[in-house]
Amino acid sequence: MTISCKIFDELTTKELYDLLQLRSEIFVVEQQCAYLDIDGVDFQCHHLLIYDHNDKLQAYARLIPAGLTFLENSIGRIVTREHGNGLGKILMKVALVEMNNIFGDRPIRIGAQMQALPFYRNFGFIEDGEPYDEDGIDHIEMIRVDRN
Repeated sequence: MTISCKIFDELTTKELYDLLQLRSEIFVVEQQCAYLDIDGVDFQCHHLLIYDHNDKLQAYARLIPAGLTFLENSIGRIVTREHGNGLGKILMKVALVEMNNIFGDRPIRIGAQMQALPFYRNFGFIEDGEPYDEDGIDHIEMIRVDRN
C-alpha cells in the first residue's frame, strides 16, 4: 500500500485521473447521483490517495481548508473502492493525522451520509444540525472538536 497526500499542483496526471475516476465510479455510478463532482474546490485542497501494490487507487479523501465548503476545515469526497475491508478506517485515521499536520489542531466538519454515522462517530464526530437531502441521499453535518 502506498499513501500520499499532495496539494493539487503536485498531483501527477495519472493521480488526478485516478481520483476523478474513483469519485465518479462511486459517487455518480454506484450511488446513482448526477451531480457536478468537479466543483472548483480541488485546486485549494490537499488530496489523500491510497494505492494498492498494483498501483490502483483504492481510497481517497479531499482535505479542505476552512472557508471553502464549511467555516471549519473539512474532509470531503471520502471514498473507498471496496467496503468492509478496513481500508475506510485506515483512510480516516491518516486523514485526521494529515488534517492536524496541515491545518493544526482545529475543529473538522463533514457532510456525512446518514448510513455512515456509526463509522464517523468512531472517529469522534458528532451530529451537528438537522438531516438534509444532498443529491437524493440523506446527509447530516458532523463536527469533530476534541482530538483526544
